[in-house]
Formats: sequence, C-alpha cells, structure tokens
Amino acid sequence: MILTPRNKQKIGIAGLIALSTITVLPIVALVIYILVLGLPAISWDFITSFPQDGMRAGGILPAILGTVYLTIGTAIFSVPPGIAAAIYLVEYAPDNTITRLIRIAMINLAGIPSVVYGLFGLGMFVIFLKFGTSILAASLTLSIMTLPVIISTTEEALRSVPNSFRVVSISLGASRWQTIWRIVLPQSIPGIITGIILGLERAAGETAPIMFTGAAFFLPLLPNTPLDPTMALPYHLFVIATQIPGMPVQVQYGTVLVLLAFVLGMNVIATLIRSRARKKRQW
Repeated sequence: MILTPRNKQKIGIAGLIALSTITVLPIVALVIYILVLGLPAISWDFITSFPQDGMRAGGILPAILGTVYLTIGTAIFSVPPGIAAAIYLVEYAPDNTITRLIRIAMINLAGIPSVVYGLFGLGMFVIFLKFGTSILAASLTLSIMTLPVIISTTEEALRSVPNSFRVVSISLGASRWQTIWRIVLPQSIPGIITGIILGLERAAGETAPIMFTGAAFFLPLLPNTPLDPTMALPYHLFVIATQIPGMPVQVQYGTVLVLLAFVLGMNVIATLIRSRARKKRQW
C-alpha cells in the first residue's frame, strides 16, 4: 500500500483509537469489578450507621462525614491562598529569577510523595503547633499538598485569558485590580475550577497524610470541633483491608464504591459549574 497523506492519516487515527481503547478498557473493567463486588453492600443502613462487630458489620457514616470535613477544611485552607498566589505570580510579580525558582519549587512540591507531607504535618501541626491528631492538622497538611496543583492550574487559566482584555479594560479607566476582579477572573473560572477539583480529589483520596495527622482507627462518636480526630474513607478502607481478619469482601468494595461516588460527585458538580461559566465566556 502506498503511504499517501490520506493513508498516513488513517493509520494515525487508527493508532489513536487503539491506544485510547487500551487506556479506557482497563478503567471500565475496574469500575465494573468494583460495582459487582460493592453494590451488594450498599444500603441505607450502610450509609447512615456506625461500624459494628469490629467494623465487620454496620455502616461507614463516620468515615463519610470525616472525608467531607477534611475536604471542606482543605478547600478553606488551600483555595483562597492558592488563587491569590497565582494572581500575584501572573498579574503582579516580575518575570525574574525569583519567580522562576518559585515555579520550579511548585513543580517539585507537586511530585513529592504524600507520606512526606504526612510526616511534615505530624512534626509541624500535630507536635510543634500542638493541634494534636485532629481535623485541623489533617486539613492543613492536605492543603499544603494541594496548593501546588491549585496554583499551577490557576496560573495557566489566568494566562489563557487574552491580554487584549486587560489592555481594553485599563484603557477604559479601570484599575489593575478591577480588571483582574471583573474581567480576568470571571473569564478564567473554568480552568480554576478544574484545578481546584483536581487538588481536592487528590486530598479526598489520600491515606498517608491523614494517617499521621487526623485519622482515627475507630471513633464511637462524631467529631464536635476541628480539634477532634475523625474517621475518613481512605484510612477506613486501609484498615478494613489490611488490619481486620475475616472482613467481608463486600464491605471493602462497598467502601471503595462510596469513595468513588464521592469523587465522581465532585467531578459532576465541577463539570456543571465549568459548563455554565464557559457559556458566559467571551472568547
């Protein structure tokens, strides 16, 4: 067969389809496997009750609420400073050696293993600042781990806004901050939301950082303050999968399915927000 440009295009498309299929099929198979093993455990009692019989029965309500608390705490401590840092780096900071070093440091921080963040949180927040093993210490640890992702993605979202928008706004008499607040930020919301969700999803699924700073093996009561420890889905899954003999497989995969649904729910909400923001975008 003669490799004409048209044939080359067909071969390239076929290769892309094959690679996409190879990538997607294992993910689909994994999700189906989790559904088959986890669905029998899902019930109203499983979602709304406390663990019983050494966690072999009952539900996972404390772990679900603990994951929600940690995700909200991480968002509080990472989203505002992350967006503010990105705005400064893109809109105010000069392009010099210091800012380039900061960006390199953020890239390196994003690649550090999560267990290192857990040990840092243990030393800084649990021991030095004396927050103890608590939701506050775990949220601060997760927020530090999440910040590089939020800052980097927010920077890219801000840079994607055409510079002509800034020029026109300033030429009409708006200040730099008014331009950022009224023009740049609204136009970059889809990208910012993507970065926030990516960071929070990672935080919601991490085990090592919260193992050292805020997660408990089992709690008979729900936490009352941010200084109380909490159960969480990732750590709860680790415990029932490795530490408890005779644990029913359905309970393990039911917990996995709930965590997967939690992350998927965050994605759905983010997608709806992004879609609405993109409709308002002017470019």
